[in-house]
Amino acid sequence: MLSLSTQYIVIILNAIPLYPDIPSTPKEEPVIFRNCAEIFRSGLTENGVHSIRPPNSTRTIKVFCDMKTRGGGWTVLQHRRDGAVDFHRGWKDYKMGFGDPSGEYWAGNDIIHLLTSSQEYSLQVQLKDAEGNEAYSHYNHFYIDAENKNYRYQHGFSGTAGRTSSLTHPGTQFSTKDRDNDRCSCKCAQMASGGWWFEACGPSNLNGIYYAGVSNVVRYNGIKWYYWKGTSLMATVTTMMVRPAVF
Repeated sequence: MLSLSTQYIVIILNAIPLYPDIPSTPKEEPVIFRNCAEIFRSGLTENGVHSIRPPNSTRTIKVFCDMKTRGGGWTVLQHRRDGAVDFHRGWKDYKMGFGDPSGEYWAGNDIIHLLTSSQEYSLQVQLKDAEGNEAYSHYNHFYIDAENKNYRYQHGFSGTAGRTSSLTHPGTQFSTKDRDNDRCSCKCAQMASGGWWFEACGPSNLNGIYYAGVSNVVRYNGIKWYYWKGTSLMATVTTMMVRPAVF
């Protein structure tokens, strides 16, 4: 049994911290950005892959941020460059997203909805053909609805990739090979390939089959942006990206 004096010594020793020189500051939580525009404003102005968490979401995803085009701050939603990723997929894949942000990918319709419905966004479509010609289409007030409305979209238009918008009419719903929401009995997503806002198949499909090189063969299931190159477009690079309209 310890003596009274020994008990006092034990109590005092227990009160002394083991590492008195290490400050007990709370651990800082990592900063979570909602889009690439916020990342740009934070001072990170080089192109690259970053993590974002869109408004009203608990899901953090990786996206490619274009920090150079027209002032930067763009969140890339879609990118094609070499045909490495299969874009002829079903509804679930287009809903959740697929591919690799450092290469070819689709960010996911749920993410696109959460981003574009949280505030006013603009859409930039960048195109390059097999001969190195480049053009763009710019859409003001771009957003897509939630899944219960089949991710239908709204937009305005300007740009150099044709005098008329190659995206079909505002209000067009999204279709995939296993969920047909177009206005054609032919099932555009199966005939033209990929998932897209087809309407009655329509003048565009950036998610069609990737055909590399120059060809005189008309391919109705390839990448299409009709009002720029007609049916002869053989795109080698496509990019869809969004940024807050006020930036």
